[in-house]
Amino acid sequence: MQATLTLKPGKDRPLLRRHPWIFAGGVARVQGNPAPGDTVRVVSAEGRFLGWGAFSPASSIRARMWSFDEHAQIDDDWIAARVAAAVGRRADLSFVTDAVRLVFGEGDGLPGVVVDRYGGQLVVQLMSAGAERWRDAIVAGVRAVTGLDDVYERSDAAAREREGLPIREGVICGAAPGAALAVTEHGVRYLVDVPQGHKTGFYIDQRDSRREVARHAAGRAVLNCFSYTGGFSLAALAGGAASVLSIDSSGPALARAAEQQALNGQQSAQCEWREADVFESLKQMVAAGQRFDLIVLDPPKFAPSVHHVDKAARAYKEINLKAMRLLNPGGMLFTFSCSGAIDVDLFQKIVAGAVFDAQVDVQMLRRLQAGEDHPMLMTHPEGEYLKGLLLQRI
Repeated sequence: MQATLTLKPGKDRPLLRRHPWIFAGGVARVQGNPAPGDTVRVVSAEGRFLGWGAFSPASSIRARMWSFDEHAQIDDDWIAARVAAAVGRRADLSFVTDAVRLVFGEGDGLPGVVVDRYGGQLVVQLMSAGAERWRDAIVAGVRAVTGLDDVYERSDAAAREREGLPIREGVICGAAPGAALAVTEHGVRYLVDVPQGHKTGFYIDQRDSRREVARHAAGRAVLNCFSYTGGFSLAALAGGAASVLSIDSSGPALARAAEQQALNGQQSAQCEWREADVFESLKQMVAAGQRFDLIVLDPPKFAPSVHHVDKAARAYKEINLKAMRLLNPGGMLFTFSCSGAIDVDLFQKIVAGAVFDAQVDVQMLRRLQAGEDHPMLMTHPEGEYLKGLLLQRI
């Protein structure tokens, strides 16, 4: 018998607007004995059908919706069809890169499922009980639609623990990826470390912004903060930057950055990879009166949850304030936040506060966001985790 999840009175409104999450506080009762990841029939307090969801008893998000169609049958074929549709929507990206996010969770109607492609290597990340339940079908589906057999799992994000799932990482099928898998993006070659790199090995979501940095870099003195393996730095060099200073606290990441510079044959007497604390470095450079024509601020997640927003806001303001003081007139600032707990409007207000305190005139040229392979479901604004601003001092 199909298990049923019944909502409390009034808690059906988000689902009627096709929001894909059901929080534990909205659940009145669960009939049947569903295991983690099992499909449950979701109904309102009055018994009205609302959709099919993946049950997650250990999570504050008690169910994630697969479908709002009462006639849908959540099985291997249904999962394969969703995967194939998501991959098909990325077909045009093959003309600019072989590093693509093929499936992006709720944005593709597959909550908790992330699949990346790096050349001939597939990387899957399963971050929900429902994704874990359909693991075999997801892997089979992505292999079938791509024709690729090398699949590696990076289900090592904290979201797994919140779902009551163990961390899992390793080869699912095919050959094990090396630590230096080469991919190409807009003509620049990057080395991806699938087993050890951040996220699933590379920041695919910043593709469009790297292209924008390259477009504006010609003849400019560039500062790249929190540079990691130098994605923005390599893009700036490809765009003809006069000099690039990259700062990160990770020595191994900077060594990989230098290796990639050599791979691309990018020669610059004024390219420096500096291992240092960004906050302290910005303070020292302001005191020394240094100036740059283009600055990139792409820090790690300062606010992992809503409980960290105030502290994160202070950190974002500090680095942006110092960046404003380092910019030459006409200089450009690419500033980002990947903290999902800080929305676009709040981030813009934080940066505006930094502009005010810096007592400089700054234009916002446009907002920046993740690439088109990171779609946001319009009924799920929480999917917009990466936000950025392109600013120019006048």
